[in-house]
Amino acid sequence: MAGDWRASTWGDEISLEYGKALRDYDKTSGKFRVFGSNGPIGWTDKPLAPGPGVILGRKGAYRGIEYSRTPFFVIDTAYYVVPKSEFDMRWLYYAIKYHKLGEIDDGSPIPSTTRSAVYVRDFDVPPLAEQKAIAAVLGALDDKIELNRRMNATLEAMARALFQSWFVDFDPVRAKLEGCKPVGLDDATAALFPDSFQESSLGSVPHGWEVCPLSEKVQLLSGGTPKTSEPTYWDGDIPWYSVRDAPSENDVWAIHTNKHVTKLGIANSAAQVFPEKTTIISARGTVGKLALTAVPMAMNQSCYGVRGIIGYSEYFTYYSLRAATAQLQQRTHGTVFDTITTETFKTLDCIFPTPKITAAFDKSVEPLLGQILANLHQSRTLASLRDSLLPKLLSGELSVAPLTKEFSANE
Repeated sequence: MAGDWRASTWGDEISLEYGKALRDYDKTSGKFRVFGSNGPIGWTDKPLAPGPGVILGRKGAYRGIEYSRTPFFVIDTAYYVVPKSEFDMRWLYYAIKYHKLGEIDDGSPIPSTTRSAVYVRDFDVPPLAEQKAIAAVLGALDDKIELNRRMNATLEAMARALFQSWFVDFDPVRAKLEGCKPVGLDDATAALFPDSFQESSLGSVPHGWEVCPLSEKVQLLSGGTPKTSEPTYWDGDIPWYSVRDAPSENDVWAIHTNKHVTKLGIANSAAQVFPEKTTIISARGTVGKLALTAVPMAMNQSCYGVRGIIGYSEYFTYYSLRAATAQLQQRTHGTVFDTITTETFKTLDCIFPTPKITAAFDKSVEPLLGQILANLHQSRTLASLRDSLLPKLLSGELSVAPLTKEFSANE
């Protein structure tokens, strides 16, 4: 640790202020973020605290730590941090993460972080200039991760909009029916779409397209769990997916899992390895969480692997499942956990175009989903670098000056 860092306690440096109760934060489109114990939970029109600021969860099994650049609101399950002297607020955010203040538990039946338990903890404070330098290094990594997240949201929205246009709103068919060229399609792709509609059990659908149960156009693949008491089945090279590994809707891809199994574990269980671009849907408990496998992986028995039958492409299959998720969730059953089964897929009629059109869709969205995947891999690398640097920088083990020069030299 550098010699000019000073020893202090959290109680001498900050005050943890209680959030306030707030109604309807999940229904408003206000401009200010609302934070709870687990992180962002909604929006409101009036902030409680100025930005930049730090939020620390107060109640619950998981008490998150968040940083807000702009004014924000905190509900009564969390604190917001008010420094007693001048601090770089982003450095303070990283310091709170490093010292794991969100994991302090007062021992009550409901896990809680109390102010008295935090205030007595010791920590070392670097000069303000060094705080800013540390925050700049770690913040640059987090900012790029956040930029990738926003890019992925935009890219995924573009892919979803194309699916909506082609397979829900039938825009190319409507354009040809009116004697117009479909917008944004080359002649070869436009020629794949019919120029008229036919009646079906789901109403008017493009001529020659099929309405049938979802189960007739997909293969449903089951998962399994190797025996947990057998160590030779676990910690192998094969990713093993469960619902906790589900990506956000914007990220689409499952690129890693919390647990891995061995080939021996696969051979001695109902688990099987599915190829990349398999859609996984959670089928028990939390129903309808989706992922596309970025690498071959196995999964547990609470999920189904879904692949299109021959002729039906994999991205089209993913977005078809995504469009049908709400209806599948409405068809759940079970006395303890919500569940969907193979029979559930037989009850859901969907509209299916010709295989050539689904192949054209996959070709169109491939660059979008490919860039999402590349962004995810980059963000994972950046997060690993941040997590390795954070303890070294926050403890003073690693000087920030050489890092700052190196970052500048690479610009």
